[in-house]
Amino acid sequence: WAPREKQLHEARLKAKAKRRLRRASSRDSARESLSEGAEPGPEPGSPKGRAHDRKSRMGKGRGLPKKGGAGGKGVWGAPGVVYGYQEPDARDPNYDEVAQGDTVYATVVPELEEDELEKNVQPMVLEYFEHGDTSEVMALLRGLNLGSQKHAVPSLAVALALEGKASHRELTSRLLSDLVGRVVSPEDIAWAFDKMLQDLPDLILDTPEAPQV
Repeated sequence: WAPREKQLHEARLKAKAKRRLRRASSRDSARESLSEGAEPGPEPGSPKGRAHDRKSRMGKGRGLPKKGGAGGKGVWGAPGVVYGYQEPDARDPNYDEVAQGDTVYATVVPELEEDELEKNVQPMVLEYFEHGDTSEVMALLRGLNLGSQKHAVPSLAVALALEGKASHRELTSRLLSDLVGRVVSPEDIAWAFDKMLQDLPDLILDTPEAPQV
C-alpha cells in the first residue's frame, strides 16, 4: 500500500472502533438504568419508538395529509375548489371532433299545474279588465308553459267575467277572439265551453243568472 492509502485505512479502522465503543457504552448505561428501577424506554431502532416519532419516516414532508386532504378515493377535490371550463383534449380516446358540435343553452320552463295556472292567469285577467290590452295578456301567456292546460285559460276568463259587469264580458269576448290561433286553438275554446256547461250547477251558486248570461 502507498503511505496515503495506509493512513486512510488506519483512520477507518479507528473510527469503526470508536463507534463500537460508543454503542457498547450506551447499552451498558441502559442496563444500569433498568437495574436501578427506571422505566425502560423504546430502543432507538425499535418499531415502537418510530410509531411515536412525529418526524417523517421517509425523510421528507411534514406528516400532513397528501394533497391537502383532497384527491382520495371517492373524493372530487378539496372543499371550496371551483373548477373552470376545460377545453376538450384531442388526445383523449373518448374525444370525437365530429360529435362535439356547438353548445346550445335553452331556458326550460316547467309545465304549470292546475292550481299554479289559476294563480298566474287570474291576476292577468283581472288586470286586463282594467287596461283592456289583449296583446299584453298574450305576451304574458306566452311566457308560461301552459302545456295541456291551455283550455283552462278561456274557462277561467269566462268564469271571472260571469262574476263581473257587462263590460267585463265584452272584454272577455274580445280577448278570446284574439287568443284563438295565437295562444289557444279552436278545440281548446270548444273544450272550455263544454266544461263550463257541465259545471253550470256550480257556477249558479256564485252567479244565479249564469245560464242566461
